Amino acid sequence: MSTNSTTTPPPTPKPTPTMAELLRSPVLFLAFGFGSGLAKKAPGTFGTLAAVPLWYGLQFLSPLAYLAVLVITFVVGCYLCGAASKKLGVHDHGGIVWDEFVGYWLTMFMAPAGWLWALYGFVLFRIFDIAKPPPIGWADRRVHGGLGIMLDDILAGIYAALVLQGTAYLIHTL
Repeated sequence: MSTNSTTTPPPTPKPTPTMAELLRSPVLFLAFGFGSGLAKKAPGTFGTLAAVPLWYGLQFLSPLAYLAVLVITFVVGCYLCGAASKKLGVHDHGGIVWDEFVGYWLTMFMAPAGWLWALYGFVLFRIFDIAKPPPIGWADRRVHGGLGIMLDDILAGIYAALVLQGTAYLIHTL
């Protein structure tokens, strides 16, 4: 027995937007990390790199103010990443890098000052974000929408922060 029901096909994914399109859409502009997510290769790495100069200003905040920035940028990021994903018709489009911004800033929360630490945090965050050890990989596969896009980078940021802080502790106590 055959039924003649019509189903709506999933939306056709749109190609990566241009810089001109980003400039016309504040959501895409922010979600694509001010354009850093447009990199043809390794947009997540370029997005993280774009987060570093912004972290430089954040590092001078009190821990409470920095934490408030992290919470606000996470909540805003859930919206931005979800809205951009929906607009593009692709869950977690590679160019959406706001999650890398917040993940890197979380890595650097209360990190020692200096560019060597900024570089170390960058490398650690990228390693955990790319390797996705448990439960990061699970979250990446199972949690959808803006929260899902943000969550795996938050977890990678926590792992990276733990290693960074542990390294700093060992260096300062030896």
